[in-house]
Amino acid sequence: MTRLLNNSFKDMDRVSRFVTPEEFKRLEAGIFAGKYIVVPSFVDVHVHFREPGFFYKETIMTGTKAAARAGYSTVMPMPNLNPVPDSVEHLDMELDIIDEMAGINVIPYGAITVGEKGKVIADLEGMAPDVCAFSDDGVGLNDPELMKEAMERAKALNKLIVAHCENLELRAGGYIHDGEYARLHGHKGISSESEWKPIERDLKLAEETGCGYHVCHISTKESVEVIRAAKARGVNATCETAPHYLVLNDMDLEEDGRFKMNPPIRSEEDRLALIEGLKDGTIDMIATDHAPHSAEEKARGLKDSAMGIVGLETAFPVLYTKLVKEGVISLDKLVELMSINPRRRFDLDPAEETKDFAIWELEDEYEIDPEDFLTKGRATPFKGWKVQGKCVLNVLNDRIIWKDEI
Repeated sequence: MTRLLNNSFKDMDRVSRFVTPEEFKRLEAGIFAGKYIVVPSFVDVHVHFREPGFFYKETIMTGTKAAARAGYSTVMPMPNLNPVPDSVEHLDMELDIIDEMAGINVIPYGAITVGEKGKVIADLEGMAPDVCAFSDDGVGLNDPELMKEAMERAKALNKLIVAHCENLELRAGGYIHDGEYARLHGHKGISSESEWKPIERDLKLAEETGCGYHVCHISTKESVEVIRAAKARGVNATCETAPHYLVLNDMDLEEDGRFKMNPPIRSEEDRLALIEGLKDGTIDMIATDHAPHSAEEKARGLKDSAMGIVGLETAFPVLYTKLVKEGVISLDKLVELMSINPRRRFDLDPAEETKDFAIWELEDEYEIDPEDFLTKGRATPFKGWKVQGKCVLNVLNDRIIWKDEI
C-alpha cells in the first residue's frame, strides 16, 4: 500500500471523476505533499447496528451513514438482535431492512445457536448464502461439543466461526478489568482468564475440525500468546482487536459509562502485548465493535451502564494520531489492518481489485465531539481528544457515499 491507491496515475484519473477540477488539483498537490492519501475503503467485521429490535440505539440507516463518513464501504453487523437471525425467516427480516435502508455494503452474521442461547445449533445451512459468517456475539458459546458441531457444519459450508470468547463463570459478575483501577476504586473486576481460556479451548477445536476460526475483540496478553502459538502450529485462525484496547489502559478509566465495554480496557501490559501482536501479524485486523446505546443506558456510571461504546467515526483518526503519528506502526500497516486483511479473510474483493476507495486529509487537527457524530450513539472514551485524519471522499462501486470539503 502506498500514498496512492495502487500507486498509479490511472487511480488518480479515476478519482478525478468524483471531484471538481479545482478539487482535483488540490488533491493531486496534497497527495504528493503528504496531506492526503487515497486508500481502499475500510472494512469493519464487527459492528452492532441494532435493527431489528433495538432501533432506539441505532438503525441500519444511521449506522451506515456513520460508517460511510468514517471511510468504510463494508460492515458486518452482529446477530444479537430481536429476533436473532438464527433462521432464514429471521434473517430475512434483517436483510429486508438492509436492502431498503443501507447506504453501504452490509453483510450480516448468522447466529451459531438458536436465540444465541447456546443450546441448539441454528439453521446454518439455510442462512449460509446470505451471511458473512456465524457468531453468537455478545455471549460466549461454552459448550465444547456444541462448538465442535458448529465448526464441522460451518467448515462444510466454507464459512468462518467468529467467536465472542467469554466464560461467564470466570467473569464472576465483573464489569471492568480486574486490575489496579478496580482495586483502587472498589469495582468488581473481569479476569483475563475469562477471555483467553475459551479462546484456548476453541483453538484446539478449530485445529481438530479444520474449521476457519476468527476471534472477536481480543484484549489480553494471554489471548495474543495462545493465538500466536496456534498460528505457529498451522491452525486456520485469525483475530481482531479494537482501537480502545490499543491506546488506553485501565488507569485511563473514569467513573463514566463511556469507558465501559466488553471485554474491558485492560492493563498497560496487555496493551503493549496487543501492539506487539499487531506488529508480528498475530493480530490480523482492527474492528471497532461499534456498539451504540441510548444516553440513559450509558449514564449510570461504570458499574451500572450498558456495555458498549461507539467506534466507527473515531477509529482511523485515533489510530492514525496515536499509533502512526507516534511511530508505533506505519500508515501502510494501519491500512492493511483496516482494509486489506479483513477483505482477504472474509473473501471480499481484494484491495488491489476493489473499486471502493476513500480519500483522507491527514494534517488538520480537530477535537472529537460526540455531538457531531452521525451514529445515534454518543458514548466514546475519546471525547475531547485532539486528532488528525478526516475522510473527505468515500466511493463505493462508482457511487459517492460520503463527501466533505476538500
